[in-house]
Amino acid sequence: QVQLVESGGGLVQPGGSLRVSCVASGSIANITTMGWYRQAPGKQRELVAVISGAGDRNLHDSVKGRFTISRDNAKNKVDLQMNSLKSEDTAVYYCNAVIRPQGRWSFRSFWGQGTQVTVSS
Repeated sequence: QVQLVESGGGLVQPGGSLRVSCVASGSIANITTMGWYRQAPGKQRELVAVISGAGDRNLHDSVKGRFTISRDNAKNKVDLQMNSLKSEDTAVYYCNAVIRPQGRWSFRSFWGQGTQVTVSS
């Protein structure tokens, strides 16, 4: 079995910072892309930031210059550092990883359970 376990998140005032982390564990053969998506109430889930195993990054335009995504391949871990947070960043943040489980030939997408980030004064 493969699991994604998230940590971090919480309540922060506008302009503040938060860090969310995600570790993939279990019977993992390979991981390609890892990243973060978010879903605000009444809205569709959207990509926030993703990073490849080689370190190539793709960030949503609304978070460029404020959020940073990093990855530790040895630990199967991805972090999202969020600075200068705005009320519109409020959402449930989901970790995602594209993983080939041990004993399987194909990759599939795995999701964490989500962690709430609330930006409010």
